[in-house]
Amino acid sequence: MKYPSFNLASDGWLSDVEVCASPNFNQRPAGAEISLLVIHNISLPPGQFGGREVHKFFTNCLDCSAHPALADLHGVKVSSHLLIDREGAVTQFVPLTERAWHAGQSCFEGRDNCNDFSIGIELEGTDIEPYTEAQYGVLAEVTKTLLAHYPLLSPARIVGHSDIAPGRKTDPGPAFDWHNYKKRLS
Repeated sequence: MKYPSFNLASDGWLSDVEVCASPNFNQRPAGAEISLLVIHNISLPPGQFGGREVHKFFTNCLDCSAHPALADLHGVKVSSHLLIDREGAVTQFVPLTERAWHAGQSCFEGRDNCNDFSIGIELEGTDIEPYTEAQYGVLAEVTKTLLAHYPLLSPARIVGHSDIAPGRKTDPGPAFDWHNYKKRLS
């Protein structure tokens, strides 16, 4: 199957994706260069796919009283740069040039605060449910675009949230097929 290719503008926005601007971002620290890609998963409520709850969450519009599993999210302000849904549609919340609030307390190769130097991509999913072919295909195409634009990124610097926040985070979980994904990058 052929997946779309993406262009990246100098202002950090990808072409041909839905834009749903989040207020939950700030500037990267001076001199911080993008050198890490973090893969996450999310579904709201947990295990439910296809709604707009993630979009609402990343834009501070989620009704946390709508489902008991959302109650703990009241007042939480987070974002990701990108979300890839189960059908392979991409939504961008924050320009790649800016610091999205996706990693939280984190460390990679002895360097704390991974948000400062990373891009976060959320996959609509859970740790235990297989991701879709469309998600792998689109994720690979987005990743190729990022690798072409950010010289400090490399396949070795693509990690899961669990890798930079062990004990605190488990995503993208055992259902994520790293071999399948990395094979598509070559």
